[in-house]
Amino acid sequence: MVKLRTRCLLVGDAAVGKSALCHMFHSEDVQFQRSYNMELYLVDCPGKELLAEACEKMWGEAWLLCLVFDLSNEQSFLSCPRWLEKVQTHSLGRSVSGVLVGNKSDLLERRAVQSKDAQDWAQNNGLDYYETSAKELDTCMAPLLSLAQICKSLFEESCEKTQSLAK
Repeated sequence: MVKLRTRCLLVGDAAVGKSALCHMFHSEDVQFQRSYNMELYLVDCPGKELLAEACEKMWGEAWLLCLVFDLSNEQSFLSCPRWLEKVQTHSLGRSVSGVLVGNKSDLLERRAVQSKDAQDWAQNNGLDYYETSAKELDTCMAPLLSLAQICKSLFEESCEKTQSLAK
């Protein structure tokens, strides 16, 4: 049996719900195909600048990204390009695949970021977009399943490249 392991950086401003989503990802019993075990190592990074800088030294090479912002906080969305740039700095020139997650969708009356704006930004940066509410347990597994599929696709691409080099 093959074990697929990858590192996924969970980044975004402070208090956007990264840790809550990380907890949701770890507590759900998600089943994948039985022909392999998939292990996503979620690196939950602090959003406060001082702590984030210290954490960056431990990131290692990024393979996957889960970039989280708060739908009720426009500034957290405006910080997304900065977070993406930080992660890309650690990717050694390779593009990082992943998801953009607008969290706190339960706060409808306080919504500050429109779905279309976030969707457009995600698409322009090669990310899939999801809206979740970790508080209400609403669609929290969708980004994780997308990350797992991306991980599987990256593995298959790697296998194809290796096989083509062997010929």
